[in-house]
Amino acid sequence: MAKAVASYLAKIKRENGLDDRQALIHWAKHARLDDWEKNPIGEIKGVGINSFQYLRMMGGIDTVMPDKIVKRIIAEILAKANMKMPSTDVDFVRLMERMSPEVGYRAIELCWMTWLIQSEAGLSRMEKYSTLLPKI
Repeated sequence: MAKAVASYLAKIKRENGLDDRQALIHWAKHARLDDWEKNPIGEIKGVGINSFQYLRMMGGIDTVMPDKIVKRIIAEILAKANMKMPSTDVDFVRLMERMSPEVGYRAIELCWMTWLIQSEAGLSRMEKYSTLLPKI
């Protein structure tokens, strides 16, 4: 899967005279959530919506991954706000993108924050990686 994604990005790179980073950014800007499964990267075996969204995020798109950790944390928040959890991953992403300006954080920040509040061995990831975070 990773080789196929890299191969497709290399094709974009060659066709447009871009470097690796620019090729990912170019792809991300043109990749759409609505038809993600029909996108050349979305069609690659093993690429699901989480991988697709992660790549878009790495390409500079302000969005979220609808993975189980993000969805679990957001579901808890929505329940406290008496809001319904979206039934599909695409609807979940759309909700997060709509909500982000209302809560004062970018969608990508909301996504990463959900990961940082998860705990490992009794410590939140934020505590566990606190010395590393300023370097990122």
